Amino acid sequence: MENLTPAYRRILLKLSGEALAGSAGRGLDFDVIRQVCQAVKRCTEMGVQVGIVTGGGNYWRGVKDGGGRMERSRADQMGMLATVMNSLAMAEALEQVDVPVRVQTMIDMPRIAEPYCYGRAMHHIEKGRVVIFGGGSGNPYFSTDSAAALKAAELGADILLMAKNIDGVYTADPKTGPSAQRLDSITYRRILEEHLTVIDSTAACLLQDNAIPTMIFALNPPENIVRVVCGERIGTIVK
Repeated sequence: MENLTPAYRRILLKLSGEALAGSAGRGLDFDVIRQVCQAVKRCTEMGVQVGIVTGGGNYWRGVKDGGGRMERSRADQMGMLATVMNSLAMAEALEQVDVPVRVQTMIDMPRIAEPYCYGRAMHHIEKGRVVIFGGGSGNPYFSTDSAAALKAAELGADILLMAKNIDGVYTADPKTGPSAQRLDSITYRRILEEHLTVIDSTAACLLQDNAIPTMIFALNPPENIVRVVCGERIGTIVK
């Protein structure tokens, strides 16, 4: 993996909360997080500009965890706070491996992180700092997939990288369908027409409208991030 050349100048990396939890499935696995940060460091050392959006499913999954017992907006707001906790954990781990980082939140909490500002975010990224965006989109009814798509569009990312617990898009659920096959590529149109849940439909529309490709791949091992940034096709490319 030495002396590799990046295929992209600027990326938006979406990290699922469940992936940051490791095998435990809940909370944070700091061994996994440190490996992710080492991979992000390698990308920055190659000159790649990196923005990160974190999910919050390792703590709270909005309306899914609310189970019909909470109003949707409040359940989603709790999910936004979960993503901020993950963002702060990622920032701490990046600083421990000497990567300059800033956290910006979509909900103002200035004693914890910078409020999101497009100009400041671009300034940080162009200075080589990793910018982590917490708080989802700042609005209920939008997933962190949609937040990642929005940030990829705003920042002019060359590609959206979705690091998940699954290694791509399949023809069926691989857990229940033994004949399911992983697809090397798929279109946003097919995802929308067949109601595939691998990407939120709002995110798929936004990415399609802005012609931003997405690579969906497994976060385990975290070195996959570097491989994808260097142009390897190890998951499913969505165009």
